[in-house]
Amino acid sequence: MQVRVGTVGGRMVVAAALAAVLGGCAGSADSDGKKSASASASAEGSAAGGAGAKGGAAPAGARIGGAGSACELPVSFNVAKRWKAKSIDAEKELAKASKSEDGDLSGALAEAFLRQGPVTAACEIDAKPAGNIGFLRVWTGKPGEPGTASADSVLRAFVAAEDNVSKEKYRPVKTGCGLDAVEVEYLYTSKLLEETKKERAFAVSTPQGSVVLHLGGMDTQEHEEMLPAYELAKQTLMLS
Repeated sequence: MQVRVGTVGGRMVVAAALAAVLGGCAGSADSDGKKSASASASAEGSAAGGAGAKGGAAPAGARIGGAGSACELPVSFNVAKRWKAKSIDAEKELAKASKSEDGDLSGALAEAFLRQGPVTAACEIDAKPAGNIGFLRVWTGKPGEPGTASADSVLRAFVAAEDNVSKEKYRPVKTGCGLDAVEVEYLYTSKLLEETKKERAFAVSTPQGSVVLHLGGMDTQEHEEMLPAYELAKQTLMLS
């Protein structure tokens, strides 16, 4: 994250804000899954120039991932303000689809939607209440499963399972709370719509298995407008 400030005093303010963010990474979730880091994440968004700034994080809303939160996950992070998180019980949905009248077709469609490479959908965070069309989705994998030896291998398998991708760019990154991660930006082309759009994701390895956070969007414009929410998640992500 690049921050340019014209005065020494300004640099001190930014440094203090960033220190508050990193300090927030050490807290523990309270009973409703929210965390003191949410206030720090808001400071981080301000230090980076706010939700509209390139590379900046959105203002923080609830924190998810911990026990009692909207989605219980191996990691926790802040959701952008007004975005709505919803847990996905993939196994339940797959079982339900297999018992429908057109079980084979419904099962195949459910499998395609709920599983991608070595990971399974666990949570979706809807941007619609904040005025955008798209989701930040969380995918999880169990420890020891094929293709989950590292965050890099998980992410590459995840992208490979999404047909019609191109211009993948992988790079190692760290979350704002210090976790090692791998990030990818790429283009996805819909053969049905004959349109190409940007997508991105990052992956981390945890003792409870792999985690992938993916940001799509209806089109590239929507994707770019939702990037501050993605950056917020990346900058505040830590082990649950």
